[in-house]
Parts: sequence; C-alpha cells; structure tokens
Amino acid sequence: MELVDTLITARWVIPMEPAGVVLDWHSVAVRDGVIVAVLPSGEASSGFTAAETTDLPGHALIPGLINLHTHAAMSLMRGLADDLPLMTWLNQYIWPTEAKHISPEFVRDGTMLACIEMLRGGITCFNDMYFFPDSAAQAALDCGMRAAIGIITQDLPTAYASDADDYLAKGLAARDQYQDEPLISFCMAPHSPFTVSDRAFTRVVTLAEELDLPIHLHLHETREEIAGSLHLHGKRPMQRMHALGALGPRLIAVHAVHLDDHEIELLSRHGASVAHCPSSNLKLASGIAPVHKLQAAGVNIGLGTDGAASNNRLDMFQEMRLAALLAKGTSGNPQSMPAKAALHAATLGGARALGLDRTIGSIEPGKAADLCAVEFTSPNLLPCYDPISHIVYAAGRENISHVWVGGIPRLTYGRITGNAAANMDKIARLWQDNLLTKTKG
Repeated sequence: MELVDTLITARWVIPMEPAGVVLDWHSVAVRDGVIVAVLPSGEASSGFTAAETTDLPGHALIPGLINLHTHAAMSLMRGLADDLPLMTWLNQYIWPTEAKHISPEFVRDGTMLACIEMLRGGITCFNDMYFFPDSAAQAALDCGMRAAIGIITQDLPTAYASDADDYLAKGLAARDQYQDEPLISFCMAPHSPFTVSDRAFTRVVTLAEELDLPIHLHLHETREEIAGSLHLHGKRPMQRMHALGALGPRLIAVHAVHLDDHEIELLSRHGASVAHCPSSNLKLASGIAPVHKLQAAGVNIGLGTDGAASNNRLDMFQEMRLAALLAKGTSGNPQSMPAKAALHAATLGGARALGLDRTIGSIEPGKAADLCAVEFTSPNLLPCYDPISHIVYAAGRENISHVWVGGIPRLTYGRITGNAAANMDKIARLWQDNLLTKTKG
C-alpha cells in the first residue's frame, strides 16, 4: 500500500485532458500538494493508504477555476458607481476614489475580501492587475490562494508610483520579494494602450522576454480606445502593439471586444491569448467579444471576471454560462462554445495563458492539487445526464462544497478554513464608511 497525504473519491472526476472526458467513480491521490494518481476508486482503496480521505459520492471534482483577469482590491468599491460607460466610470468615479484612498492597507484588505469570495466560488488562482502588488501577493498568501500578480505600469501618477519607471521598479522589487513563493507568479501588466507610452511598452516587452513573464494588457475594450489610438498614433491599438513587439505567446489580451478579422488572425498567428470578460463587457456596454471567431481561428481563450467594481461578482460560474450563451447568440450557432469549451476556458485555457499549464488547469499526475468539488445533490442539479453540461449551464458557485489549493483544504463543506475570513465583514464596513465620507467631502 502506497502512503499519500490525501485521497479524494468522487462520483465524477473531470480531468480536462483528454477534452470532454468524465471519469465515473474515480479517486485522486495527493502527496506533498501534488497529484500522484487518478484512478478508479476500487483500485485506489486497495493501492493507497491516506492520512486524510474525502468521500464525495454526489459530487463532480474539477480543476480549480482560474480567474484570468481581475482587479481584486476593487472589491471594496463594489457598487460604488454603476450603470455608466467605461470612461465616465473611470474618469469621474473610480480614478478619483483611488486617488483619495489607494494605499497598501486598501489593497491588502480589498484583496483579502476578493480571495474569500473567489475561494467560495471554486476559484483557486487569479491574475491580478492593481497597485501595491506586494500587498496583493501577501493577501493571496494569507488566504492560501494561487495568484499571478501584475507588475502594473502606466504613465499616470498615483499614490503608488510617479511614472512608468517608478511603477516598474516597485513591481520588480515585489517580484524579487515573492519569487520563491510557490503560490505566487508574476506578469508584466501595462494597464492599457491609452495610459502607457511607446517607451514604456518597449521596456515592458524587453523585461517580459528577459524574465519569461506574460504580458497582461487591456486591449480593444471599447470603440473609444480605438478612436483615441487612431487620433494619437495613426493606427489601431493592435497595430501599435504589433509594431512595438508586444504581440506573441506571452500576450494576454484582456477584453478584445472590437476586433476585425485581420486582428483575430494576428492574435492566432502570434499565439496570443484572450481573457474574455463577458459580464464586465456587458455591464459597461463595451460590447461582445467575437469568441466564436476567436475559437475558429484557434486563439487560446480564458475567462475573467474583471474587478467587482465593474461586474459586480467574482463568479466564474456566471462567466462560463454567459460566455457560452453569448457565443451562441452572436454566431447563430448553438454549437459555438459548447459546455466543454467553456469549462476549458475557465481552467486549462487560463493556465495556458499564464504559462502555468504544466502546474495547474487539469487533474493529472504531476500537477498541483488545485481542485474544487461541485455538489450535485441540490434540486437545480437533478437529474444529471452530463455533469459538464450541468457545471456550465445549471450549477452556481453556491454548489461548491470543497476547494483545495496545492493539496491544502481551503473550503470544506462550504466553509472557509483557517482565519482568513475573520472580521472581514467589519473591515469591509469600515472601508465603506471611509470611502463614503471622504468621497462626499
């Protein structure tokens, strides 16, 4: 009998590779945070002895969900300014609020709040873009979450940094501080084409190549962004990024709503990924990304929630369902983004975009045990003919019962483990009072 730390047995295991496969009555054996075997439950019980066992007879076990784009700390601004166009929302509400309140404490507390929400919804990894990345990294570690932390860059001064060089210096220092943490990775995160100069983009591209980091960038989110780029640079943002060398397999193009066929071909040819954020795109009236065309061109797609200030939920189940439905509605083809493709985008697609697909994104021996269990005993999931279909079209984050990150339980029977959630309600209310008082003043 082989000794392992944890043996998880489930009614269904959905490994993601091979695509569309559902394993009935299988077990996952975990040692030192790594999956060592995925095998039929009968074989597991006779072949392994575990220090801890978890039996999930009415559940589907899937890889932990990956939120490919968010601004976690903005959870403290959830609902502060709704039902507005993007640039009005940014210029009149979000940026002035950040100018008054942004601080390491704001980022730490806001990211902690976001992590708790995400863990409860089966998200085990998030790709973040915000100020004070060292505070965000520490908050993720305190919650036991995996995070890709953005080295944010822009030319606009904030309380965090004075110019692009200052942003990069501080972000790189945060990377040096946390680079040995197994749950923390980093991305270059130039904010957007309209806030970053050619000079800063050139340095970002050079650093990404030297440090082997992805480039996490808002791109082609609105028509206004494209019109502004044509006015200032004489070319569309994608053309500008191509000229600056930013297009390539490192690029995570966030939103990618307004694309022509040539730009889709460019993304495909250069091996770039798209972080599709359907809820945020709809709420800000930015538009609907041409996901069916991107898929047909072979572009890797992941899913993101964006920040809670523009969504207002960090809910990957909502994003999976909405992404699948929008792809069908806009293409006129009910086979566009089928359930298995939506689940792939929420797991392995996100991992590939981040360059983490050798570590997370699927349930395979040798990968980290980032897992979540969906309970199928509630009426909204009965009967079940196809668990993948149910996960995308019928399940919600309220159906998540268990979450593991690196083999460590972070959610057990719907309850956050440890002390991460302690007093968070009081902390959130204190920030609410602070933001309201100073904003009105």
